Amino acid sequence: MEQILNAYYADNAKKLHDMSDKILLKLHFPDNDRDDFYSLANEVFFSAMRHYDPSESFDGFLYSCLYKKFCSEITGRMRDKRCVKIKVKEKGEDGKIVEKVRMIPDESLDAPLGDEEDSTLGDILQNGTTVESELFDRREEGYSKKMMSYLDRLSAMQKNVLRLLTAGYLPNEIREELQITEKQYADCNAAIHSYRNVSILF
Repeated sequence: MEQILNAYYADNAKKLHDMSDKILLKLHFPDNDRDDFYSLANEVFFSAMRHYDPSESFDGFLYSCLYKKFCSEITGRMRDKRCVKIKVKEKGEDGKIVEKVRMIPDESLDAPLGDEEDSTLGDILQNGTTVESELFDRREEGYSKKMMSYLDRLSAMQKNVLRLLTAGYLPNEIREELQITEKQYADCNAAIHSYRNVSILF
């Protein structure tokens, strides 16, 4: 074990960094995050030391562990970059108001809607359909089964926010009317417009 440790950490961890560089080059990841991945490689190395089978090659085992970890890290970073970010203010543990960034997961515009392979989320966005317009347009004729199913997915607070949005209230007016925080409003708004909930309408 000590021999392996010395081999990988000699000359400022040259062997570990070289292996990390080789994997990052293969994954086409930019150089500006290299130090982050070196830190991650340290964690993976010591975990690999505890779990590898001494009868097998440590080099091969470590490479496999690093490759998998780097792939999952890169996937997470790319997903976060594609997400919509909104700023919300909420009370911290000390009672002070702090600003935090919340992420709304992305959805592919080319993803088919339900069983209809010819209809995509992009088509719906292009034709200007919104939850609010669907709710408002159908008010006179009564709600469809799809709209009822959609509304059943929402909590009481989310329904109240949607009702006020449909009536033309502004976000600050809704928060005042319902006596809710910015975070509660942001959570409700995200649920109201989430693809998972909205997709049942189309």
